[in-house]
Amino acid sequence: MAETTDRNRHLELATIYEVGKILSSSLNLSKTLREVLNLLSVNLDARRGMISLVQESGELQLAGASGLSAEEFKRGRFQSGEGITGRILQTGMPVVVHDIAKEPLFLNRTGSLDEVGEHIIAFIGVPIKSGAETFGVLSIDRVADDRRGKFHNEVQLLTMIAVLVAQTVRLHRSVTADRTQLIQEQRRLKSELHGKYSLDNVVGFSKPMQEVFAQAHMAAPGHATILLRGESGTGKEVIARSIHFLSPRKDGPFIKVNCAALTETLLESELFGHEKGAFTGAQAERKGRFEQANGGTLFLDEIGDISPAFQAKLLRVLQEHEFERVGGNRSIKVNVRLLTATNRNLEQAVTQGEFRADLYYRINVVSIFMPPLRERRDDIPYLVERFLNKFNEENKRKLSLSVEAMQILVNCYWPGNVRELENCIERTATMTRANVIRELDFPCQHAKCLTQMLHGEPVSIPVVVQPLHREKAAVAQGSGGQEPDTVSAERQSTPPATERERLIWALEQCGWVQAKAARLLNISPRQMGYALLKYNIEVKKF
Repeated sequence: MAETTDRNRHLELATIYEVGKILSSSLNLSKTLREVLNLLSVNLDARRGMISLVQESGELQLAGASGLSAEEFKRGRFQSGEGITGRILQTGMPVVVHDIAKEPLFLNRTGSLDEVGEHIIAFIGVPIKSGAETFGVLSIDRVADDRRGKFHNEVQLLTMIAVLVAQTVRLHRSVTADRTQLIQEQRRLKSELHGKYSLDNVVGFSKPMQEVFAQAHMAAPGHATILLRGESGTGKEVIARSIHFLSPRKDGPFIKVNCAALTETLLESELFGHEKGAFTGAQAERKGRFEQANGGTLFLDEIGDISPAFQAKLLRVLQEHEFERVGGNRSIKVNVRLLTATNRNLEQAVTQGEFRADLYYRINVVSIFMPPLRERRDDIPYLVERFLNKFNEENKRKLSLSVEAMQILVNCYWPGNVRELENCIERTATMTRANVIRELDFPCQHAKCLTQMLHGEPVSIPVVVQPLHREKAAVAQGSGGQEPDTVSAERQSTPPATERERLIWALEQCGWVQAKAARLLNISPRQMGYALLKYNIEVKKF
């Protein structure tokens, strides 16, 4: 008898220990509850096990079970005070039913009586409590026999296990509540941010684009001339159009002209218009873009490419707000807000005498710098989604993008910016026959990237390293014996075999100075920057 008692105590301790391990092994509550019940079915010879938790509605609902079918699991719902399980929740006290077939309060909602046969089935249920709060009910049913008596030991064991379950449920709900609150706060902030700093039809959740949106919102209500600056393909025209529709002139016309696409003579006629007979082919009077934009906005793209002669004519219009048509002598006044854009370094052009300083100050009242795509990588997934949806809609396709393919796009250098990204998506989607675009579908994965060919970017980093000790001697001789700012021959070693390892090796040799590492590998700094992005190498800063 004593030996049996010791064995039972050992089993109870082992069960509590294993339950504790299970509950602390994962934050997946339904998984851990199911594993606990599976353990009880083995150690306590339980036929069925159930853990029901109180929902926000106050209803008691199954959260974990063993020995139940999916259909029986769905039926495991009780109100407080309903049936034996509801009575345990209501009173907060354990309940033992020695024969569920003779208990009128037993509802048999989950079918416990359906497969009883000649056996007597006992039911043991305990509340899942922590302090004064009841979270639910833990219950098992099993075949009864005379040796089990009043199931005192089982009630005691299940009560201790219920305490452990209660602590886990409390922790899980606390974590879930914190996470829900955090998500709601993020959504609220994002909603506020989107409402305050957003532009229609423009993707820009990254910090650099939020700064652009903020500047656009601040500048739009005024009348000042705005200069949009940035690389080709960054979306300057889209921002210009958005500024127009944010301004008081939104009901007026938005007229755009690409200055680089027209010669000086054609540009003058295009902007100022011409009188009948002003030149051969001028068979009728024609209004220019300034007149067409009266009361609205005129957007001059590539303003940095206009000739010095035309710069003087444009300056007069900006100063006097009037002009004369080609072949005419009548001054025409207009009320136009001017937006301009360029990808050129206007400061350098002014210094070199290629751009008038007075015109520069006229058009550069407010400057908005458009970040290149490589500096706003957080926006790439959203841009890809928009371009892919557009392609699917136009081509009646249902293409999607794999995670690995998206990573390829996010890590690309994109010298052509958003325009190049759209081109890449459309080209790859057109040539993909499957419904999912994968990383191997991109031309760059087969050394066939058109951008690499266009910009001369290397497909791989060259293995051969220039003999810098010869370069050093030659430069030193030509510079009066002074040692150039380069890597000494003594610091060189044999470069590793793979491209990524060679990049890291060169950077380490040069103290993580990219320009020096580029010279060591005999590539340009631009190619070095592309390679670092391609292989996702973070440059150390000291």
